[in-house]
Amino acid sequence: MNLVNLESVSHAYGPKPLLSDVSLGVEAGERIGVVGRNGGGKTTLLSVIAGALRPDSGRVTHNRGLRVGFLSQRDDLDPGVPVREIVLGDLAEHEWAGDQRVREILANLIGDLDLDARAADLSGGERRRTALARLLIDDHDLIMLDEPTNHLDIEAIAWLAGHLAGRKSALVVVTHDRWFLDAVSMRTWEVVDGRVERYEGGYAAYVLAKAERARIAQAAEERRQNLMRKEIAWLRRGPPARTSKPKFRIDAAQALIANEPPARETVELMRFAAARLGKTVYDLEDVTLHAGGPGTGPLVLDHLTWQFGPGDRIGLIGVNGSGKSSLLRLLADTIKPDSGRVTRGKTVRLAHLSQELAEVDPTRRVLESVEEVRKYLQLGKREWTASQLLERLGFKGEAQWKVVGDLSGGERRRLQLLRLLMDDPNVLLLDEPTNDLDIETLNELEDLLDGWPGTLILVSHDRYFLERVTDRSVALLGDGKLSLLPGGVDEYLERRAAGTAVTARLGTAATTGAAPSGRIGAITEAATAPAGPPASAAGQTGGLSAKEERELRKELNRLERQLDKLGDQESRLHAAMADAASDYAKLGSLDAQLREIKAQKETVEAEWLEVADRLGD
Repeated sequence: MNLVNLESVSHAYGPKPLLSDVSLGVEAGERIGVVGRNGGGKTTLLSVIAGALRPDSGRVTHNRGLRVGFLSQRDDLDPGVPVREIVLGDLAEHEWAGDQRVREILANLIGDLDLDARAADLSGGERRRTALARLLIDDHDLIMLDEPTNHLDIEAIAWLAGHLAGRKSALVVVTHDRWFLDAVSMRTWEVVDGRVERYEGGYAAYVLAKAERARIAQAAEERRQNLMRKEIAWLRRGPPARTSKPKFRIDAAQALIANEPPARETVELMRFAAARLGKTVYDLEDVTLHAGGPGTGPLVLDHLTWQFGPGDRIGLIGVNGSGKSSLLRLLADTIKPDSGRVTRGKTVRLAHLSQELAEVDPTRRVLESVEEVRKYLQLGKREWTASQLLERLGFKGEAQWKVVGDLSGGERRRLQLLRLLMDDPNVLLLDEPTNDLDIETLNELEDLLDGWPGTLILVSHDRYFLERVTDRSVALLGDGKLSLLPGGVDEYLERRAAGTAVTARLGTAATTGAAPSGRIGAITEAATAPAGPPASAAGQTGGLSAKEERELRKELNRLERQLDKLGDQESRLHAAMADAASDYAKLGSLDAQLREIKAQKETVEAEWLEVADRLGD
């Protein structure tokens, strides 16, 4: 049953059409992720579906009595109203405190807030989380979310994905968080050039399907070009063109990735980085650091000894307020440790992208502001001009001649990042570089960083980006240490859910009592494991003979034994990496072995799935 129908809807801002003759519908229980370039019409589409914006033409029909919950990018919180009233309305304390679902939402989104604080006293991120909590507590037939993961840490994003996947409401969500899209979406809509292209599945399925569409279009164009060449050759009465047409494998996924090299040549990049940096990048010896200055604020590091080596690509994970940004500022030498010593390599050329935007002359043109740093940059084996790199990060054509003072916050952040890269650093400290970037720009940034040789330390709540561009993860868990996470983000979430992290906000069971006021953390410790994307259905056996089935069963058992063996090897390598946390040379060798094991495991898993599909298992 359709909840909302759009028929021939068009809408434009000025001369630019954002939606052009769009017809689509949202069914009950459907979960849809919306992607597209910034400014391409995603927010406009959501506003039209929600009924918050009247289109220029066309018709929008809602089911009678439809309950729509809409989280826009701008909140409408009354600055004089306390958080308690905004989120809970006139619910009595015993009513909401006795409802496990409500306690869980509060604990995971606003557990650190004072319920008596007024909206005017909240930060932008706190207001955003308050508005999201208010929406989720209510019952809706259709939930519409515009960038809901902004200002959420990795743990809260994982909880939100699980929560939404478990609701019966239909969902339409705009987000640049690709892991989140995969976790919650059954379908993906791409808003491009006024159209809405529809794909089955989450982000991963969307990427594959889009690539396959592009391949088919390319094949059709090549066939057309071949026919044209033959026609021209006949007209010229010359010899017929001897062109061979490309042959494609039926299995689109295998054809797309069969000859694709790894994203990064890790060993080569580490060797290049070592040549640029020498042996020492950062050595921390017996370092103690508090976030608010010596002896004040939360303890970040407690007598820590650690080494960051050449070619390290490290993702730094922790809850908001755990001290990730403070650690980056310590490495950037903008703050000093309470005690201990930080030794910085003599050859280090540092670039630090902080969450505060650096000032750029507002009267300069975008291209001029980049070329004043450098006009050319060598990335990997290719040299790029400032203009080419600007285009890759979304500044196309005339956008390169915009005045810096007229740029949006997201555009300024992209410009700042590119200026840092153009300075040819060999150490990059990136604090939330993905803020305000759309998926296409994120893909380009990831590709640029793949060819960048040096030491990279990244703080990001974008799980996909974090896992994509780094090779190791470490966490600040509130015990004053840096904890190596061989299992990456999954291991971090497991440790947080198990309550083994000192800073754990949530446990595994809900309390039954309620505090009279103050923070939600005093009321509940409910936790929910993140839910991944739904598994696909297996195929049917379809008339196998008894002998064929026996052979397939034997093959399945063989592959399962092989997977167990590879899993054991993977576990041993993880343990070895944990033991060699400060030996970057050994880590590089172990990492190469781990990648090889993972590649073998993926191949065997693909074979297992194929056999299981034939058996109908």
